[in-house]
Amino acid sequence: MAATLFLGGAVAQSVGAGTIQGSVVDPSGAAIPKATILLSNPLRQFERAVIADAHGNFDIENVPLDSYQLIVRAPKFTTSIQEVNVAGTVPLRIQTKLALAGTNQTVSVEAAGAIVQTVSPSAHTNVDEAMISAMPQRSPGSGLSDLITDTSPSVAADSNGFFHPLGDHAQQTFVVDGQPDSDQQSKLFSTSIPANAIQSLDLITAAPSAEYGDKTSMVVDATTRSGLGSARPHGDLETYYGAFGTAGENGTLSFGSAKFGNFTAVDSERSGRFLDTPELFPLHDVGTNIVVFNRFDYQPNNANTFHLDVFGARNNFAIPNTFDQQATSQDQRQRVLSFNISPSWQHIFGPHAVLTANPWVRRDQVDYTPSSNQFADQPATMGQSRFLTNWGGKLNLAFNGGGQNLTAGTQIMQTRLEEQFQLGLTDPLFNAVCVDGNGNPIVAPGVNDPNNCGAAGARDAANPAFRPGLLPFDLTRSGTLFQFHGSKNIDEYAVYGQDAVQLGDFTFAAGAREDRYVGLVTYSGFQPRIGGSYRIRKTASVFRASVSRSYESPYNENLILSSATGAGGLATNVFGAFGGVPLRPGKRNDFDAGLQQGLGKYMQLDGDYFWKYTDNAFDFDTLFNTPITFPITWRKSKIDGLGVRLSSVPIHGFTLATTLGHSRSRFFGPEVGGVVFNSPLSKNVFRIDHDQVFQQDTTLEYRHSKYWTAFSWRFDSGLVAGAVPDLASVLALDGDQQAQIGFFCGTQFATVANPITSCNLPYGQYGATRVRIPAPGTENDDTNPPRIAPRNLFDLTLGDDNLHQTEWGRITAKLAMTNLTNRTALYNFLSTFSGTHFVEPRSVTLTVGLSF
Repeated sequence: MAATLFLGGAVAQSVGAGTIQGSVVDPSGAAIPKATILLSNPLRQFERAVIADAHGNFDIENVPLDSYQLIVRAPKFTTSIQEVNVAGTVPLRIQTKLALAGTNQTVSVEAAGAIVQTVSPSAHTNVDEAMISAMPQRSPGSGLSDLITDTSPSVAADSNGFFHPLGDHAQQTFVVDGQPDSDQQSKLFSTSIPANAIQSLDLITAAPSAEYGDKTSMVVDATTRSGLGSARPHGDLETYYGAFGTAGENGTLSFGSAKFGNFTAVDSERSGRFLDTPELFPLHDVGTNIVVFNRFDYQPNNANTFHLDVFGARNNFAIPNTFDQQATSQDQRQRVLSFNISPSWQHIFGPHAVLTANPWVRRDQVDYTPSSNQFADQPATMGQSRFLTNWGGKLNLAFNGGGQNLTAGTQIMQTRLEEQFQLGLTDPLFNAVCVDGNGNPIVAPGVNDPNNCGAAGARDAANPAFRPGLLPFDLTRSGTLFQFHGSKNIDEYAVYGQDAVQLGDFTFAAGAREDRYVGLVTYSGFQPRIGGSYRIRKTASVFRASVSRSYESPYNENLILSSATGAGGLATNVFGAFGGVPLRPGKRNDFDAGLQQGLGKYMQLDGDYFWKYTDNAFDFDTLFNTPITFPITWRKSKIDGLGVRLSSVPIHGFTLATTLGHSRSRFFGPEVGGVVFNSPLSKNVFRIDHDQVFQQDTTLEYRHSKYWTAFSWRFDSGLVAGAVPDLASVLALDGDQQAQIGFFCGTQFATVANPITSCNLPYGQYGATRVRIPAPGTENDDTNPPRIAPRNLFDLTLGDDNLHQTEWGRITAKLAMTNLTNRTALYNFLSTFSGTHFVEPRSVTLTVGLSF
């Protein structure tokens, strides 16, 4: 028997994924009806089974781009097992010729269930529905972020669903069913697509195609679930309850036919610990989240497919308080409203070409409201209302033939920004005009001029840290609220081309992209990209390397105020940030070398070393400990690191996945932009707060019939915590801050009411349980910065996919336990870029559902 792969036969497929169309014939070429076809990738736990029709034809649609085994079986015929590579949106047509059972013919390329290697020059991690369902959610409204953090190497975890890919801060682009979105998806800024709407994720961390632009440290290519071809309506209903009063409901419904399909997901949640908190236990932290996603597909004929994604979400939450803020009844809140509408059309031109058109419009509205009593807000009252509206379109032509896989296209979009912001100081000591004889800030009523500090007291003196630009907005000194309003359109244009050629065991990819950015500044960037891989079949090895140039635009959230345009240089003259100039795009050179190595029949090792040099590197700074952040740039950054993933196929029901990561994130001053209440950050070189020496995540899963369990272990060596470089800086903290880090001197531990003001013991007899303070004289911002203490977190999930069978469907149950050992730990501490946040204490959540 023989198997032939060829391109042809028009068939519609889902946007952003591939399609396999095939036929099954006997040695004479006659059709074999009702053959069973299984498309499988054991490493990513992907399986899709279909039955050939009366003419021996079959379609497998919405297939994530990857390599697979195609297993074809029919009674009285020999089984065919072959390797196929779904590399693009052009339909892949396969004709499989089965030999009669008992003959000596065979075409088995690999044994069924064997590892299928990826030959692409890109480094990527694939995540599918089975893996998604087993992963616990640690933070309300952040299921997708938690999933990415747990499954991709070289991703450092941070608070509130933030994650840092490959040493960068939130430098990722989400591509959902072909629609790109490089704006922030954390629940503080927007709402990401719900995890139960996702069929598969492809997490690309090296050698991204020229199709992808803007923020490319990680490209999250998501394919959503579809109802196209559904034989009958099916779905799930779930309700759950857990610690901190967390409760919610999730539901999905899928239905359709050969020509149309509809999939809907609706999620809602309420939690008493909606955001990660500055204190161990939540104070003023109730939040709600509701998300609705709908995907509609229509296939009028084999040459055309129409597709529509509609998404709407609302986050409404209180801002967590510290003990001091709770005592003043601070009541700051934020609401985030988001919607997205993304239609698309695909047309197949003969056997080799597919044209895809993707228009879209999306909007995020963020409203931050202060307390009704301004002086209940400490140390400042603030509010904002901002809108981010993005609309645009993408036109992509894919061609596959003659050994080439060619993609070319253009992308045009506009982002409309509107920002309103207000702020007033409510603590007279925050920007005190005078200090006492010991250098401590004092109120000094009626004194607004540092030259008059002597009149306030015989030993009083001018405060050397006093910022006169803030005085007009100090409400304790007869000031008024600072008010800002700004609007601007950001226009972006791009053209790109990418080609991949496979010559035997060599795969070569080359592409280029040109971007033009017209906003607060005007900038153009040409980005060549090249990569290659070589497969050694005998040793099950794939070697790869790539060089990429990328162009990175500034973060859009609060971009206008942060750039200080149109406000008389307010960032420099008022708030103390360094450089009152518009933020401009950055340029990055990215080098990557990787190895994929099969380890016997059951396991695979995939590792990459990356090195990134960026001119004009981006980050955020945070206003106090609120979700209000402002984009900033640094003169340059040098980031390198290593990411490793070890994974197995199912072995007697067990599967193992381990990710290991290391990054070294060196940033160089000065800083430009932002709103920072401290001295200008103009350090020559330092480790930024998303630098982490090592992290690993191991998940062991066992499935037996309807029962399953998943155990995960997450280790983080600790992000940089620059606020505590030495003992003197710790002694200057207040009691609450010392208690947050677990500061001790000998046997005395600091408390909120009893701070430690002096400590004369040698190093080793003082320290902190939740941060690592460098030994005296050893702190170095580049080579030995202070860090968050290492932490180990363990999670356990138990599930039953068929607790009870009813006429309506299967009753399911799941018990998820996160932070099993109840480890008290911090994500960050007094970070200019993040604030202070505790890891969630032990949480137990019970979920009961109906699957029909």
